[in-house]
Order: sequence, then structure tokens, then C-alpha cells
Amino acid sequence: MEMEITFPGGARVDASFDPFHVLTDQSPADGGEGSAPSPFALFLSSIGTCAGIYVLEFLRHRNLPSDGVRLIQRVDRNPKTGMVERIGIDILVPEGFPERYLPSLKRAAELCTVKKHFQQPPQFDVRAVLQRNGA
Repeated sequence: MEMEITFPGGARVDASFDPFHVLTDQSPADGGEGSAPSPFALFLSSIGTCAGIYVLEFLRHRNLPSDGVRLIQRVDRNPKTGMVERIGIDILVPEGFPERYLPSLKRAAELCTVKKHFQQPPQFDVRAVLQRNGA
């Protein structure tokens, strides 16, 4: 997959890939306008939405309703470094949901591909390349 990252103005940094265009901005406190989520907020949301996809698929495959099911993600940061130390996800189900499925819902959420990339992070290769002749 290839993405093009562009700078449309201010503190906005956008990504385009396939038919999608993802907008980001910094908060006013960080020099932006707050017109879109920050890149880091999008990164964190990818964890919860990924877990949510696996939960949704679990429910669909068992013909269980998704009405009233939601995930709450909490992020704990180290106050000294600001780095994320713990990410917790609670899967909330409505009253009457079959309790026997709760452990399986947890296992489904843990299959999240984004989470797996934390456990086996990719190698990064960042280069600065001079474009010649407008290419």
C-alpha cells in the first residue's frame, strides 16, 4: 500500500490512499486549528476500531445483535515521558446479552491486526529524497 502525505496548510497533514483522503490537524494548543483529529489520535482510534471490527464479526457470525454493544478504550500515559504505557479496552454489552459469549468476545477483540503490530513492530525506513525535474 502506498500513501501520499500532503501539507494543505497550517498544521494540517493529510494522507491519500486508494479512494480515501484522511485529514489531520493539531489542536490549537499545538499550533493547529483543531479542524480534524491529530495523527496520534487517529493512530489510537485505529486500535479501538480494529478491535471493534473483530467484535462485530464475532457477533455477525453468531447472529447476535450489535445494538447496545460498544467498546471503551482508555489510554494511560507515563506522566514523565508522555509515552503510552497501557491501552485498555472494555467491551460493553447490554443487559440480557448471553454471558457465555463474554470470554469469546474478549478473544475476538484480541485478534486485532493493529494490536498484533505492536507485539511484532515493523522496521521503519525513512529517507529524504531530492526530486529532480519536477518528478
